[in-house]
Amino acid sequence: MPTTHNKQGGSGADLSSYAGRWIARLGEQIVGQGGTPEQALRAAKAARFKENPEVIFVPTGQPLATHPLLETVRAMLPSDVQAFLVGGAVRDALISRPTHDLDFVVSKDAIQTARKVADQLGAAFYPLDKDRDYGRVILAEPPDNRLVLDFAPFESPDLESDLRARDFTINAMALDLRSPQALLDPLGGAADLRNKQLRACSPFSFTTDPLRVIRGVRLASDFDFRIQRETRELMRQAAPLLAQVSAERLRDEIFRILGSARQSAALHALDLLGVIPVVLPELTDLKGVLQSPPHINDVWNHTLDVVQRLSLILDVLGPNQSPDSAASLHLGLLTLRIGRFREQIHNHLATPPNADRPLRLLLLLAALYHDIGKPQTWSVDEDGRIRFFEHEQVGEQIITQRARQLQLSNPEIARLKTIVRHHMRPLLLAQTGHPPTRRAIYRFFRDTGPAGVDVCLLSLADVFATYGHTLPQDIWIEHLDVVRTLLEAWWERSEESISPVPLVTGDDLILEFGLEPGPTIGELLENIREAQATGQISNRREALALAGDRLKEIKTGDP
Repeated sequence: MPTTHNKQGGSGADLSSYAGRWIARLGEQIVGQGGTPEQALRAAKAARFKENPEVIFVPTGQPLATHPLLETVRAMLPSDVQAFLVGGAVRDALISRPTHDLDFVVSKDAIQTARKVADQLGAAFYPLDKDRDYGRVILAEPPDNRLVLDFAPFESPDLESDLRARDFTINAMALDLRSPQALLDPLGGAADLRNKQLRACSPFSFTTDPLRVIRGVRLASDFDFRIQRETRELMRQAAPLLAQVSAERLRDEIFRILGSARQSAALHALDLLGVIPVVLPELTDLKGVLQSPPHINDVWNHTLDVVQRLSLILDVLGPNQSPDSAASLHLGLLTLRIGRFREQIHNHLATPPNADRPLRLLLLLAALYHDIGKPQTWSVDEDGRIRFFEHEQVGEQIITQRARQLQLSNPEIARLKTIVRHHMRPLLLAQTGHPPTRRAIYRFFRDTGPAGVDVCLLSLADVFATYGHTLPQDIWIEHLDVVRTLLEAWWERSEESISPVPLVTGDDLILEFGLEPGPTIGELLENIREAQATGQISNRREALALAGDRLKEIKTGDP
């Protein structure tokens, strides 16, 4: 590898215009330049093929903010093994962005190198693919800051070919671990990074792996980049090929989209590129479905707004909320009335039904599908008002089908079904004009369980998006108060209002009334629990008396 050189050449030449590039020079004359030593040398040889120029790297003014572990990995390399840091970690180093994934390509023995690194760091080691020589190291220290190091062999004959086979130029840069301040950038990724542009590495980037279409939208959203026009057209052409991608890979990239900085814009971009009809086709039915006031949007645009506002609400109620995030009146009222549950909400979201996917992302998927039943239930009453009777039940069926196709786990599917089925409940409680009764609170959480918290959070975003900037303060406060009452019951009065200590057991009922085991026992216990939660009974004697009265009603056919 040619040696790096300061910005000023050995003879005092000003090389500032070549900062971050490799140059070939004869004395003080620059005869070639490029993103790699080979490119600079090829450019020089094209004009001065008989001469042997000096090839050097011209550093930028700021050193690259590389991860400190690079030195640890470099120290373990045998002298005959080349190793390069590639991809997103290099991109992040250029913009001083923290990274949690380090991808390395090595000239040989990738799994063996990964095992050595894991042993040295006291980290976990996994042979990802023994046949292809892929290894992974996972360092979970501290626990909330997991670092993943992946080691792989060259996929192509040389590094430049390997980088050209990647997705986007900003991910097609590398650092030689033995010279980590000398950028290898054959496709001009650093310039694209400075210009906030996303550009494909080749015309075949998306046909090679169609999932890159979705990944490109996510990157553009996360970095607030513009997708280059030619790249955008390549993405549109490749969108139908997403039908060939496995459900698991599609699922993971969809969740990453939901976790991106601007979900609504990303989903809109996916729709414009023709991705939505391929991967989430039922969502296309939402477009153009009109809604009566107070809705300000059709169902599709309302849905996108709900997803974005839910993400904002979760940020405002998060543990590290910035004062600026609640600068508006409505968000200020949200913080005032719900903010005291910040820690509980954080802990709730940290307990997902599946360890592989955060609950926050599952909740955002529920938001994306909360009104999916509306197109099938659209009707107009005699007063001209648009109605969607039982759209929640229809939506529950649709989200169940989609969740299964995305290969979600059974607990995740159950959670999604519950959220979509009951997403209207807090709104209906707010429309009664009085605080929720103890019976209403008990029945809400009886039907939803922990997902009731998710329903409450989604309902806030739903109401916010329904009215948008026209949201009246009194309606917002009324809804916030209902949600606060429900959350108080769940977190502060659970034994009193939701899960009271049992007064009797099924065995007690069998002995007292000579019953046989069966569904009647469960029905009686539920009647007792509800009466206890609503304050009608408070001891064993009253519980047995209630059970006796209910048995008489059952025998006489009284509901």
